[in-house]
Order: sequence, then C-alpha cells, then structure tokens
Amino acid sequence: MKNNIRSNLINFSWRGTELELYSNKVLFVPQTRELLLCDIHIGKAEYFQINGVPLTNNEDEDNLNRIYDLLDKFNPKKLVILGDLFHSKYSLNRNLRDKVENLFQSIKNIELIEGNHDKGCYLNNINYLKEKKSLNLIYSHEPIKTNNEKILNICGHYHPKIILRSFNDRISFKCFALDSYNNNLYLPSFGDLTGGYLCKKNFKKWPIISENKIIELK
Repeated sequence: MKNNIRSNLINFSWRGTELELYSNKVLFVPQTRELLLCDIHIGKAEYFQINGVPLTNNEDEDNLNRIYDLLDKFNPKKLVILGDLFHSKYSLNRNLRDKVENLFQSIKNIELIEGNHDKGCYLNNINYLKEKKSLNLIYSHEPIKTNNEKILNICGHYHPKIILRSFNDRISFKCFALDSYNNNLYLPSFGDLTGGYLCKKNFKKWPIISENKIIELK
C-alpha cells in the first residue's frame, strides 16, 4: 500500500513505534494494524436543521461511506474512533441510529473513545471507552498529560488546521499537529462539516493539501 500512495502518506516514528499519517485524515499503526480517526460529528446537519439552518444532510452518508472504503483499503485489525462520532443526542434520529448501528454490527472490530459530543448517544453494538493504551501510545478524545516522555498521546477534539499564505492568498487546511512539549499528536477532524482551530506556532504540522496529498512543514 505504501508504494502506491506515497504522496498520500507521511511516516512518523515515536520512540521506535512507526506511525503513518494519511491525506484521507486517518492514522495507521502498522505494528498493531489499528486505524485511527476522529471527530466525524454525525448528525451535525440535522442539528443545524433543528435550529433553523437549512443544511443538507448528505455529509452523514458520505462520511460513513468513506469509513467503509477505508476499512476495505486498510483491512485493519481494529478501527478506533477518537471521539465525537456523533454531534448531539438531539439530532440522532432513527435513520442515523440504524446506519451507525449497522456499521458497528457489520465490522465488529470498532472501538469508540467517548468524546464530549458523544454524551447521551448510546447505541447498540458500540464499545465505549474513556481511553485506550496500545504499545507506547495512549488514545483519547481530549489531550491528556501522560507525565512520561516515552508515551505519546494521540487525540482529537481540537480539529487542528493551518493557514498557508502565498502573496495575497490565504488558504486554510486541516492538518495533523504535534505538541512535542506535552507529547500530544492531534488528528485532523474526519467529518465534512467540521470547522477547525489554528495550531500553535510551536506545533509541528502536516497539512492535508488534498485528498491525495499531505506534506510536512520543515
């Protein structure tokens, strides 16, 4: 897989653990064959509709289809969603509940690290966790302090982005971001309707330029 999509991939090593950062906004751990993504926010369009904003809800279908495609491509041993699979319990209608439950029922090897938006969204077939340890990694939704320089916390929640400038143009890109001071690696938000927060200047960043290209900033 690596040989076919090199422009889609950045290799990153943490204390001997190899990580692969992909332009489709997922992280893959080859040693454990875990596929990580975060912040899908299913039901966000419905939430806005409830509050009078006329958004279409095709994004939910698109996001779920992209997850199925990724499972086919990576064939992971485990899919770990680092929180905010859902946007709000108030927008989780029967149709969305059925689609998400079918995803978890058909795949079986999925774990959800509970995020702040997942509160109250309890569905069948979902294995909810507060955090998870794997190798010298800790998976969580919000960043945590490990107090151990050998441990990397991989998390979501902040929807990191960066603005790149060229002359008078400014373009915003989702990105992976590393806070090397606190040992936190932030994943980009997976969902189509998610916004983002600008990374701190001292973060190392890997902007996602397109669906087929990710770059490393020196």
